[in-house]
Amino acid sequence: MSNLPWINKEVLFENEFYNRKEEIMSIETLLQMTAMSNAPKILLTGVRCVGKTVLLNKIKLDLNDDYLVIYSDFSSADCYQKNNMTPEGILTHLYKDTIKECKNKKINLATKRIKKFFKTNDFNIEQIVNIDKIPVPIIKSNVNFNNLKEFVLELPQIVYEENTDKIKGVIILIDEFQIIKELGNYKESFLWVIRSYIQKQNNVAYVFTGSMGLEDELIYDISGKNGVFGGRLLTIHIPKFSKELTKKYLEERAEDLLLTEKAFDRFYKCTSGIPAYINMFGILLPKNVLLDEEEIVEKFDENLPTILTHLINLWNRLSKKEKDIIISLLNKPLKRIEIANKLEVTSGSLSLSLNKLQNLALIEFKENKYHLSERLLGRWLIKEFEKKGSYPYIVY
Repeated sequence: MSNLPWINKEVLFENEFYNRKEEIMSIETLLQMTAMSNAPKILLTGVRCVGKTVLLNKIKLDLNDDYLVIYSDFSSADCYQKNNMTPEGILTHLYKDTIKECKNKKINLATKRIKKFFKTNDFNIEQIVNIDKIPVPIIKSNVNFNNLKEFVLELPQIVYEENTDKIKGVIILIDEFQIIKELGNYKESFLWVIRSYIQKQNNVAYVFTGSMGLEDELIYDISGKNGVFGGRLLTIHIPKFSKELTKKYLEERAEDLLLTEKAFDRFYKCTSGIPAYINMFGILLPKNVLLDEEEIVEKFDENLPTILTHLINLWNRLSKKEKDIIISLLNKPLKRIEIANKLEVTSGSLSLSLNKLQNLALIEFKENKYHLSERLLGRWLIKEFEKKGSYPYIVY
């Protein structure tokens, strides 16, 4: 009987975790130092779908009784969803998540919410109108970023100090942190703003995570020797499953999945050791039937749209130029000028699109060439072209 969790589950039961107990225990032990006024700042790295979000939710569940644990997914911020990334938008999103969690914890922030409204907005009289011969000013407000950052980033420490009878500290889990790369020229200054506040907070722990491989430039910007945090950030990498671990996992959790040795080798190659893909593909395969290598390839290609739902959704969000760039890289890595020649555009016109695709971890730049990072996305595009004779620019 298969006991594999579904790919889109963000909260797993205790018995659904596999080979992550050591990482969970290590991270929770560090975070519990917050109760001793020694709050850590942690950077959690790992490729897309390796299981970072479910790990964060597990930590939140385990520590929620003693701490105010705030989970904030930056990719769900209005400014990101509306393709209008701003530092103000990100901070406002973090503030809303803080308010929501305080409410769940029955921590009253009514006066602070009022204070935030007046402190973080600059007011001026736009015009004066007469209502029943009484002059009434029409007030217009603009967000004051300096006041907003001070209020939002100082709030967690203040909440702790005013509620020491209820909580041992505050733990802030920031998911999809890599999207701050879309702040462009504001990214580095935004990182410095965050650092300037949180380094002084002894009772507020932070965990930053997102789809970041070990070579992601954001990791160097944050935790490198010359990065914003100057080596003060604890970095923990969540690895993919090894081939041996994947085999053991399937034997224990999917004993009705029968594969020849070559079929298993192909299964591992298809899923790249990424737990979400292993679970999804394992669920979709026929059970109690011995499968060979050829059948694995056939079933994998057949189920690619289901396995890659999250990547296809991401593909739909891209512009035509961004999609063209990815398509140009399907066969081999290319230099920037080679991509420009293929697309019949100037090299300079590719800057914004190339940066965005790198920020989304869909392509990477190494050895003076651009490479497609998401190999499975490339396979899906090739298979769609083989079936339909054209690439799927729009997927319904």
